[in-house]
This record gives sequence, structure tokens and C-alpha cells, in this order.
Amino acid sequence: MLTFLEDPDLRLIFFGGKGGVGKTTCAAATALHHALHSPQNSVLLVSTDPAHSLVDSLGSFHLPDNLTAKEFNAQQALKSFQAQHRDKFVEIAARGSFFDEEDIRQVLELSLPGLDELMALLEIAGWVETQSYTQIIVDTAPTGHTLRLLTIPGLIRNWLKALDALMEKHRFMQQRFRGAYQPDEMDRFLASLTDKVKQVESLLHHTRLCRFVPVMLAEEIVISETLKLLGELRRRQIPVVEIIVNRLYPESSCPRCAAGYQRQRQLLAELASLSSTSDYVWWGLPLFPDEIRGANLATLWKRATALELTPSGPATIQMASPPFVENPYPCPTTAPTFLIFAGKGGVGKSTVASATALRLAREFPERRCLLFSTDPAHSLSACLKLPVGPRPVHLAPGLTAIEIDAPGEFAAFKKRYRQDLERFFQSTLKNIDVPFDRQVLERLLDLSPPGLDEIMALVIVLDFLDQGSFDLFILDAAPTGHLLRLLELPELIDEWLKTFFGILLKYQLAFRFPSLSQEMVKISRKVKLLRKMWQDPVKTALYTVSILTEMAFQETSDLLAACNRQGLWTPVLFLNQATPASDCPLCAALNRREALIRAKYQESFAKLHQTVIYRQTTPRGLDLLDELGKALYLPRTREDCNGAAHDLSALSS
Repeated sequence: MLTFLEDPDLRLIFFGGKGGVGKTTCAAATALHHALHSPQNSVLLVSTDPAHSLVDSLGSFHLPDNLTAKEFNAQQALKSFQAQHRDKFVEIAARGSFFDEEDIRQVLELSLPGLDELMALLEIAGWVETQSYTQIIVDTAPTGHTLRLLTIPGLIRNWLKALDALMEKHRFMQQRFRGAYQPDEMDRFLASLTDKVKQVESLLHHTRLCRFVPVMLAEEIVISETLKLLGELRRRQIPVVEIIVNRLYPESSCPRCAAGYQRQRQLLAELASLSSTSDYVWWGLPLFPDEIRGANLATLWKRATALELTPSGPATIQMASPPFVENPYPCPTTAPTFLIFAGKGGVGKSTVASATALRLAREFPERRCLLFSTDPAHSLSACLKLPVGPRPVHLAPGLTAIEIDAPGEFAAFKKRYRQDLERFFQSTLKNIDVPFDRQVLERLLDLSPPGLDEIMALVIVLDFLDQGSFDLFILDAAPTGHLLRLLELPELIDEWLKTFFGILLKYQLAFRFPSLSQEMVKISRKVKLLRKMWQDPVKTALYTVSILTEMAFQETSDLLAACNRQGLWTPVLFLNQATPASDCPLCAALNRREALIRAKYQESFAKLHQTVIYRQTTPRGLDLLDELGKALYLPRTREDCNGAAHDLSALSS
């Protein structure tokens, strides 16, 4: 029995996992099940993914009257929050710091965007507390973004501590000159926000009211990411009972389906050998010939079957079939400085990025290539079958890989700031009230906007460029919603850095923090360089990866529109995981469905080169990725080189 469908005590159910595994489908089907089976209850289906898919999943299906679907607009909620409380934040800051009102407004205006992710959690907690809905089903963003969402309560606690530190001087002065301090509206406001954050954390840990349901595929990269997610959920004491394994092949005489079935069973048997898997109940969903959308959602869970994970003997290595690619893309003849691989989660960005990196390393032996990821849920190690971490790892002649630890880089930056601060307070002080203004300065970085860590990760890459360590940088980007935020970050971060450094200069503190000041100037310069490079088609290209489903088509459309607004050049669209024509009923049905979506891509993005990559056993490891890289791109010729150089020159001008 799927307890998240039957347990009447559950009030909050999250569906999460790697992008593209079917989270939205499972969340929508669960909400519809609760609404149809309990018409006396009110059910809310809400998405917290910045790249929403709920509307695409539901289609034109008419929802039951007791089911509400909502794609949460965090930015709109944040604007409302700012409008309501901005004056309170300014008043709090003005009470306890040596900053003037202009400084305070600038810092708070630029740090408040970090609250947008909190808005969703606060809103959900409020709905649960007021019992606005009997059940709330949450469709979350892909793993990396979800993990950030789950860390938000801790980040906001630090943010509130920074504000509370600004109040300490005011409290002390009131106590000293009036003999007592009576908490006022500002104290009550901070206490209220603190209580709400505690309520959110309490709700997330509540084993009777809350449930997190991971959704996954029986694929190596997805399994690797799911195990990381389960470890983090366990560490944060967020209850998990069942895990859904989606898109399982049936037993079949079709060679392609039979190979898929055997490979999935082998991977599930390997998964069963891990002791931690016994803590959960496993359920499987089949690979459906039709895309599960609209009215089909009502029957999804009728096809779920319990899975018995049993370990097997040593696995036999099954080689992938030769890559089958239609309309390969002309190999870049004048390699840019930056190649960004982007798209919906689960479409194969890491695979295509890795294969491209190997191909370009062969094509441009005179150039040193760096394949890197800033996604909080890295996939390069699983894709390459090599341990890749925060230190560069040599893969092949001319090719290096790195998975940058963005939070770790920011933590190191904060440590250097604290060291500078300590030296400052040991020196001669003028016009600084040590007990209180020290707290203000210590907490100043806690008011920085989220995303500064990711920008600092990209600064590391630009350091490699400055040092001449590498010439070509290939970014395996986070899924669409996270990437869109990253593309918009440089402007915000640049403004914050200007404000922060301006404050240090204004109060003659910059010379007190020499290393920090130099580092902030460097980051600001690199952010400007990054923005300029991304908008230069000679230096940067964004290669889009997608699959042939309606939901992927809609998200790809949003991504390409955003890239156009940001001035990014998007010359090619890789349509991955396509099903070739076949006599197999399942493969034939998939092929017919995908042909309709392919026609939509061709009509909507006629100016983009479209390369189709047909479904095969997932290529992992350098040898198989190298074969895929050869198939993805046409060989370079002298004529191609001359023509491409002319085209790029015209484009850049």
C-alpha cells in the first residue's frame, strides 16, 4: 500500500529528486487521487520549482472542485513581503549601527532577494497551521535547488541574527538610560519571523504530518544523485518512507526493451546491496507509451507495483549500443571561451557536455579544456565514472574536470573576512562602538544575497582564464530554473558588491580590510567580465539539451526566451533520448508520440540546428562518451573553419 495515498494524518507531501524523473507527474497524480477519493477534503497542489511544469502536466484537464493547483510565484510573494515590512527592516538597522539610512536601504534591498525561497516555505507552513487545506502536495525543484530550499531555515536564522545584532545597541541604551527595556513592535516583528522559521523546521521534521517522497529512475546517474538526496534528508531528519522508481521497462522480446529491462534490474540489484536501502519501501511505475498528462493522471497509481530489491552476484558489464545520431552539428571550428550546456533536469546535459568536452579536446589539441559544474547536485563524477571534486582532475590529453564547491568557497571567503575583522578590532579604533558595531560588522556578510557563492565559483573559473591555465571552459549547468537565476545573478551581485565596498570606503574602513577589499574589487571586476563574455557570441555559446516530451518542450521554450533576453547565443538544440522506429508496440507508440513533439520543435525553433540523439544504454565512462562525442559533431574541414570564422565575425559585429 502506498501510505502517502492512504494515510489520513498526512498534511504535507513533498515530491523530489533529480530533474526529469517524473516528480511533477507523481505530485499531480497524488493530488488528484486525494481530491477524487476524499471529496469532503480540500487539496492543494503547489509547485516551488522556478521552472514550473504543473500547468503543462495538467493540460486542459478540468480539476475537481476540491483541488486547487498553484504555481507559486516567489518573486511576487517577496515583493509583497518587502512592501509590507521594508520600513521595519530600516528602523531595526538604524537603531543599532553607524550606517546611515541610505546604506541600510541599499544593503537590505539587495539582501532581501534571498527571502524568495523562504516565501514558499512560510506560505506552506501558514496553510498547514490555519488548516486552509486538508492536504498540500508540493512539486519541488530538481535536487540541487531542493537541497538549497531545505537549508533556507538555517540561512534565514543567520539573517535574523544579523538583524537582531542591530537591535542590541538600542536595547542596551534603553536599559542604561531608562533603567529597563520594554520589547516594542520591532522586537515582536523579529520574534514573529523567528517563530515562523521554527514552525517551518518543526513541520519538516514531523513524522506524522509530513512526508518526502523521492522519485527516481533506474539509471546510474539518477541513482547516485538519489542516494545523496536520501543522505541529506536523513541528516536533516525529514521523514521518508517510500521511494518511487519510474519508467521501468517491461520484459519483452524487443532487443531494445529487453536490454533496458536487464540493465534496470541489474542496477536495482546493485542498489539493493547497500544497507541503507532496507530503510525504505520501494515502488515501481512502468514506462508508459503515452505521456502521462491531464486525465491520464487519475490512473497512474493503479499501475504502481511493489519492488523487491534483492542483491545479485557480480554484475556483467553491458556495453552501450553504438551512438545513433541524426543531423549531427558541425563541430565548432573556432572554439569559444565558454560553452554552456543547459536544459531541463534529466535530459542528459552532463552526458552531452562530457562527450563534447572529449571531442573538442581532440579537435583542438593546442587548447586546454576545463569541464566543470557549479550545480549543487553534481553529476560529472557519475557520468565520467571517475571521482571528480573541487580540485582539477586530468581526464585526457588537454582535458581537465572539476566540480566546484560553491558553498565551500563562500565559507572560505567569510572566514577570510572574519580574520580581517579580528585584526581590525585589535588595532586603534575611532568612532566605533566596539560591543555593538562589532556585531554589525560580523553579521554584514549574512545580509549578502544568496547566489554570491555560485558567482564566486564562476570567479574561480575566470581565475583559471587569467592565469592561462585553460583556454576553453565547458559548463555543465544546473537545471533550467536554477540556471535562469544564475544568469540573472551577475547584475544583482555586482550591485551588492558596489554597495558593500562603498560602505567600507564611506566609513574609511576599506584600508582596515586590505585583503578583503582587494578580493571584493577582484570579484566585481570578474563579474563584469563574466557578463560581457556571456553576451559575446564569439566567446560564449549556450547549447540547449532537451527531450521529446510536451513538458520538456514548454520548459525549453522558456529557457530559450530567457537566453534571448540575456543576449546569449543559442545555435544548437540537442534532442536527446529519442526512440527510433520499431515493430515493438511500446517503441512504436513512443516513436509516434515523439514525432509530434519533434514537429513542434522544428516549427518553433526553425533557426536552430536540431540534432537528434536516439535512445541507447546510458554512455558512462571516457570510452563510451568519446564515441558519443564523435557521433554528435561533423568532422571539421578547412572550408568549415573559414566559413565559421566569417559567420562569427559578422555575428559579433
